[in-house]
Amino acid sequence: MQIGMLFDRVAAEEKLLIEAFKKKNVEVEMIDIRKVQLHLNEPDPWQRFDVVFDRSVSFSKALATVQVLNGWDIPTVNFASVVEVCGNKLATSVALEKNKIATPKVIIAYTADAAIEAMESLGYPVVMKPAIGSWGRLLSKINDRDAAETILEHKSTLGSFNHGVFYIQEFVTKRDSCDIRSFVVDGETICAISRNSKHWITNTARGATTANCEVTDEIAALSEAAAAAVGGGLLAIDLFQSEDGTWVVNEVNHSMEFRNSIEPTGVDIPEKMVEFIIKVGSGAVATA
Repeated sequence: MQIGMLFDRVAAEEKLLIEAFKKKNVEVEMIDIRKVQLHLNEPDPWQRFDVVFDRSVSFSKALATVQVLNGWDIPTVNFASVVEVCGNKLATSVALEKNKIATPKVIIAYTADAAIEAMESLGYPVVMKPAIGSWGRLLSKINDRDAAETILEHKSTLGSFNHGVFYIQEFVTKRDSCDIRSFVVDGETICAISRNSKHWITNTARGATTANCEVTDEIAALSEAAAAAVGGGLLAIDLFQSEDGTWVVNEVNHSMEFRNSIEPTGVDIPEKMVEFIIKVGSGAVATA
């Protein structure tokens, strides 16, 4: 079996995945996405691969690459349609709402005046996010109108694609100041962690601590429904439980970090991932 792994850095996760492939006696060809050239009328150099696995950090480069590969009928993990939805918070929210999956309220606005009106209809505090982004970057918790006006002025002045659409989400006060990240592989919730932080952003990239979380029937059902809503594959689901006990899905991640989740859960996450990738490469799993 020929497996390619797209990367633009070899971090702890990629090293763990390479080792997991070795344990399965499967060789992986590492493909530096920064050096990739895709000649759209010349698929032959890529058709040696049974499956290509994306681990690149750049969303735009990853999406463009898997779109081309899927166009050539080369399976990828994850499939381009999944990457496209998960890499865009608005598209994720639309998919979750369409499938009637509980999620925080979101309002989209295009002008500062409309955004202020939207925030006040939700009630402060609210959260503003760029539609495309990761690692908890450029998130804003807006506590009042003065802060809203300042943030909106900055975003309007910056003027890039990421700042031209105002994604406004209700602020959910999390039970025990933590959220849950569950890992779904091929439709099954294999494990979950709680992420705890004194900061309102409970993200390990921002210093949150992790602990094992029991995968209850409710967590499994909600995680698997969210994964199915975006197209399935290898996914990490971020869930909140509000103070009244209600569970909501916050985000779905198509290229997740997992190194801090192996020890607390006791689950060999890279092994599970590799087993799924091999299944896709063998044709045993539909990728579209």
